[in-house]
Amino acid sequence: MTTTAPSAQHGTATSVGKNTIADGVVEKVAGIAAREVPGVHDLGNGAARALGAIRHAINAQDRGQGISVEVGEKQVAADVTVVAEYPVALQTLAGNIRSAVSEAISSVVGMEASEVNVTVSDVHIPADDADDTEDESESRVQ
Repeated sequence: MTTTAPSAQHGTATSVGKNTIADGVVEKVAGIAAREVPGVHDLGNGAARALGAIRHAINAQDRGQGISVEVGEKQVAADVTVVAEYPVALQTLAGNIRSAVSEAISSVVGMEASEVNVTVSDVHIPADDADDTEDESESRVQ
């Protein structure tokens, strides 16, 4: 197994063997769940999103961007950083993200989410995108 960054692995002992799930896998599961919540524009803070743009340009994607987890024997603690779409209700969005990530960790990973902390690092305003495209398309000189 090759990884780009060191990753702790945590296992669950069974009567016939041990199941091991890497932290990066749990981060991906949580990231996918968070991205599917309506009102989430992107995951991560400014620096993480800049690196994500570079990855996107070379057709690589980090589904765990903006997600940090601590995995124990039976529980997972997750920190999720998002950029919200304007004008979504931020407290409601955070609650929806918390529920989606908790459910994904429970159903996909098979562990309990002991806590899911959500940080809204920015708000995306769609009108800003429209202004950017207008600036690019309009020439200042003839």
